[in-house]
Amino acid sequence: MALSSPGAGAGTGSGTGSGPDSRSGTGSASPAAPRLTRGLLPLLLLGNTAMYALYVGVPGLLLALQIEAVDPADKVANFGLVSGISAIFATVFNPVAGALSDRSGRRNPWILGGGLLAVPVMLLLGNVHTILLITIAWCLGQAVMNVYQAAITSVVPDRVPLASRGKASAAVGLGLPIGSTIGALLGAAFSEDYRTGYLVFGSIVAVTAVVFTSLAREERMPAKAPMPVKAQLAAFGSALKDHDFRWAFIGRALLVLGYFAVAGFQLYILKDHTDLPAGLSAEEAVAILMPVNSVAMVVSTVLGGWLSDRFDRRKLFVGASATLAAGALLIPALTTSWPGMLAFSVVNGLGFGCYMAVDTALVTMVLPKAEDAARDMGVLNIANAGPQIVAPFVASAVVSIGGGYTPLFLLAAALSVLGALAVRPIRSVR
Repeated sequence: MALSSPGAGAGTGSGTGSGPDSRSGTGSASPAAPRLTRGLLPLLLLGNTAMYALYVGVPGLLLALQIEAVDPADKVANFGLVSGISAIFATVFNPVAGALSDRSGRRNPWILGGGLLAVPVMLLLGNVHTILLITIAWCLGQAVMNVYQAAITSVVPDRVPLASRGKASAAVGLGLPIGSTIGALLGAAFSEDYRTGYLVFGSIVAVTAVVFTSLAREERMPAKAPMPVKAQLAAFGSALKDHDFRWAFIGRALLVLGYFAVAGFQLYILKDHTDLPAGLSAEEAVAILMPVNSVAMVVSTVLGGWLSDRFDRRKLFVGASATLAAGALLIPALTTSWPGMLAFSVVNGLGFGCYMAVDTALVTMVLPKAEDAARDMGVLNIANAGPQIVAPFVASAVVSIGGGYTPLFLLAAALSVLGALAVRPIRSVR
C-alpha cells in the first residue's frame, strides 16, 4: 500500500500530467463534465474499505505471524526485508497499473481483474513456507492490489463533478479508518489460522470488485498517452526548485518515515515490548488499538481541518500536530505498560489525523503553478511513498542494532519533530 494524498491520484498516468485535463480536482477533470452516478459514493466507500481491510489485516497481522512462524529468531529483520521489497514493488507497479488503465480508457475491468486475482494470490501466500517465497507471493499480492487501487482511485476524478468532490473524498477517506478496523478485527480472528485469513481477505476484495463493477457503470474515457520517464523526472526537479513546496515535501517525508517505521511493526512491538494484561494476546491487542486509533484519527481529521479553516492558520496546526505525534511516540519509549500503549494509540491518531488533513491543505496552497497542480501533487506522493519503502529497512536495523524498540520510538519522535520544524521556513502560508 502506498499512502496517497487526496486529490493526487494513486500514481496513475494522469497523476503526473499537467494542464487543464489533469485529474487533481483543480480544473476540468475530463473532456465532458461528469454527472454523479446515483449510489457511486457508497460504492466508493465499500471499495476503499475492502482495500484498506486487506492492507491492514494482511501485512499488519497475518504476514507478521507467518514470518514469525517460519523464522522466530530473525522475524524483525525478515519482516523488514519482506515489507521493504514489497513496498518498492508496490510503488513501482502502482503508476504502471494506472498508466495501463489510462491508456485503455476504462477503470472497471482493472478493478474487477485486480479484485478477482486477489483470491488465488492470497491462496498462494498462505501456502508458502520460506522467506523468499513469502516475499515473492506478497509482491504478487501488491501487484494485483495496486491494479485495483490505481483504478478505483481514478474513479473520483473520472466520474465525480467538481461540486461533489468533497463528498467523494470523504467517502474515500472514511474507507481507511473503517477498513483498518475491519482488517484488525479479522486479522486477530484468524491469527491461529492465517491461511484461512488470507482467503477471507482475498474474497472480500473479490466480492467487492464484482459488486462495484456491476453497479457502478462507466463510459469509456478517451485513452491517454503515458508521460515519458524523462519528462516525469524533469517535472519532479522543477517542482522541488520552489522554496515553499520543497519544505512542505521535506516535512511530509520526515513525518511519514517516522510514522511508518513504528506502525509497520505494531504486532511485534506488542509481543516483545509491551506488558499486556493476563489473557490478552498481541493479536487481540491490535484489534483493540486499531479502532481506538481510527476513531481518534477521524475526530482530529475533521476537527483539525475545520479549525485550520476557521483561524486560517495552516503552519500552526501542521507544526502542532507533528509535535503531538512526536509526543505520542515518547509514551511507549518511556513505559511498556498496556495503558501506555492505549494512550499512544489515541494521541498518535489525533496527531497524525490532524497532520494529514491540514498538511494536505497547506500543500495545495504552495503548489508552484496552478496549471501543474496534478503533476505537483503527484510529486508530493513521492514524499508519501518513498518513506514507506525506507521505513521497514530503517526500523529493522534500528531494532537489531539498538537491542529493542525504545531506540526506534526515539528516532521516530525525532523525525516527527524535524517534520514539524520543516514548515517554519514556508513563507507564503501562515
